[in-house]
Formats: sequence, structure tokens, C-alpha cells
Amino acid sequence: MTRQLWAPWRLEYIASADEQEGCVFCNAVAASDEDGLVVHRGSAAFVLLNKFPYSSGHLMVAPLRHTGDFGELEDGEVVEIHRLASKGLGALAAVYGPEGHNLGWNLGRVAGAGVLDHVHLHVVPRWAGDTNFMPVLADVKVLPEHLEETRRRLADAWPG
Repeated sequence: MTRQLWAPWRLEYIASADEQEGCVFCNAVAASDEDGLVVHRGSAAFVLLNKFPYSSGHLMVAPLRHTGDFGELEDGEVVEIHRLASKGLGALAAVYGPEGHNLGWNLGRVAGAGVLDHVHLHVVPRWAGDTNFMPVLADVKVLPEHLEETRRRLADAWPG
């Protein structure tokens, strides 16, 4: 049986994404780790928390270089993005012990991309029964931990 994952709170974010000043990823790179919710910085890519997460620990991995075209990524960027995603899985396992993960690229508005001009890979930890009625009935997403604490815990647990 196919089960739906409803995320109605995303519609408001996607609709308003073009109204934000500057690029969310470039702004995060320029900010302190705490202010940008940056978990780890590499030489060609970095990891940050999603401010509108599907679940606690929802990471995004993006190139440091501003590009909206996946095909324009350099080989080193592609390798580092995926290597950091792998390390992110390790940090998530150490801190939260998820039962599974979704990893994915949303390329283009019709594919769910809220940010079109800076490609990024989503790393979403998952648990059995991790969706509930709150987003559907109350337009509220329940997260058990503040994003700043999540960032600190994952940064502290980042593998070697």
C-alpha cells in the first residue's frame, strides 16, 4: 500500500522563497556556523540544517560555489557533496539513531525545489511513524529540539 507524506507547510515556504534577500546558502556560508546553522564546512561544499525541516536533523549539503545547475558542478564538488552526505548519515546515527533516511536532489520548481539558484542535496532522517496529524490539521510542525541545539549536537558528533 502506498502511503502519502504530506508536508503542507512547505507550500508557504516554496511560494515565498523568491522574496528572500540573497541566496540562503550563500548567506549561510558568509555567516557564523551558529547563525547560518552550518554543521560542517568542507573545501568545496558544506552542510547546514534546513530551517523548514521534514524531521529533526534534516540536513542539506551544498557546494560553496553558487550554481543552480547540477550539470555545472565540478567533479570535486560532486564527490565532496556526496562524501559529506555520507558523513552526515554518521553524525545523525550517532546523535539520533534514525531507522532510515531519504536523500534527494530537488532540481527545478516543479520538482519541489524551494531554492532554484543554488543546488543542494537533502539528507532527511526517518523513523517509523515520524509523521503525524499536526501539520495537516493545525498547520504546525512539531520538532522536539531547537535548531540551534540540533546544529551543535550534529557538529559535535561530526565524523573525523
